[in-house]
Amino acid sequence: MGQIGRRGLLAAAAGALSVLAVTGDAAAVPARRRRARKREMRGMWLASVANRDWPSKAGLTADQQKAELLAHLDTAVRRRLNAVMFQVRPTADAMWPSPYEPWSQYLTGVQGRDPGWDPLGTAVEEAHRRDLELHAWFNPYRVANHTDPSRLVASHPARVHPEWVLPYGGKLYYNPGLPEVRRFVQDAMLDAVQRYDIDAVHWDDYFYPYPVAGQVFDDDEAYARYGTGFPDKAAWRRDNTDRLVSEMADRIKAVKKEGKKVRFGISPFGVWRNASTDPLGSQTRAGVQTYDDLHADTRKWVKEGWIDYVVPQIYWNIGFEAADYAELVPWWSKTVRGTGVDLYAGEALYKAGDPAQPAAWQDPAELSRHLTFAADHPEVRGHVFFSAKEVAVDRIGAMDRVVADHYPARVRPPH
Repeated sequence: MGQIGRRGLLAAAAGALSVLAVTGDAAAVPARRRRARKREMRGMWLASVANRDWPSKAGLTADQQKAELLAHLDTAVRRRLNAVMFQVRPTADAMWPSPYEPWSQYLTGVQGRDPGWDPLGTAVEEAHRRDLELHAWFNPYRVANHTDPSRLVASHPARVHPEWVLPYGGKLYYNPGLPEVRRFVQDAMLDAVQRYDIDAVHWDDYFYPYPVAGQVFDDDEAYARYGTGFPDKAAWRRDNTDRLVSEMADRIKAVKKEGKKVRFGISPFGVWRNASTDPLGSQTRAGVQTYDDLHADTRKWVKEGWIDYVVPQIYWNIGFEAADYAELVPWWSKTVRGTGVDLYAGEALYKAGDPAQPAAWQDPAELSRHLTFAADHPEVRGHVFFSAKEVAVDRIGAMDRVVADHYPARVRPPH
């Protein structure tokens, strides 16, 4: 999630630290505020792309895959979490028997090969059995982590419709500027909404791809065909992304699930725009801005109420000069205020104890300080941790500290 953007930002501001300003113990959170937050979100991302979290490797037996999946759900319960964002469409493929796209290669090692069971169906059933919400996490446009269409299964939509696909930065993407592409990816995702009792549709930070120096996302032909009336290509691209979000929001609402609402949430890169670019932006110096670089007007989606919740990836420590957690939490709190959109903070558990990260991330209490700080902002209704592998392994005990300081008991899911 946002790996390119995160690395770019860290490179642009390496070593930029300041003194931490808040404490990390649970006593800093008044009891009255803790009581008011009983139905908070406590989530974790469970990533399948490149076998990051699950399955641990391609080619495991169905029983081994299932056992690993259930172990992750059990870990969520043990950590007193109440929601799992399960990645079920990592690269224009599927973790369920989809009529639109092939079985994911991350299951068997061979794209299109039936794994012999239904991971999404099992995840929904077993999550609910454990009183966990199951948010189905989809990536809309990424087709492959390589640029060779011949490596895709012959029936793959990207091979049937090569005109839909563009190479960029060593990967293949569906072209967001084509209306037929937007409709297709929506149809593919909605199949899961209609088929399973999922609690939410969840998207991450990838819309137009993160910029790669010296490379061009060659959508000139689509722009010539559909860009009439826009002042420039960037405005047209943002409109394409707006349409993807607003249309999907309407289509999710149209799916009737026995009176149950299927929510729609997005987890964008943590910086919409820097204040130096736009006075409405945050006091940050991020190397990536979602509005300008990913053509994703995340602030607009909140203000328009197209989404039910937003989980900005606020993946920096308190005091990080280029993008301070203590600056971004208030900015996002102000952004959602009065909109009815729930705000959950995306937390970089994966950085805790990583020797490549700044000194603050070597302190097991850093993440606990995040939750203490966010508790002073009532708009923050919970946190989601990246990602499941670190929730289980907990390299330096950062998750232990979060649980001990802030999660004294399990709480029911927020919805």
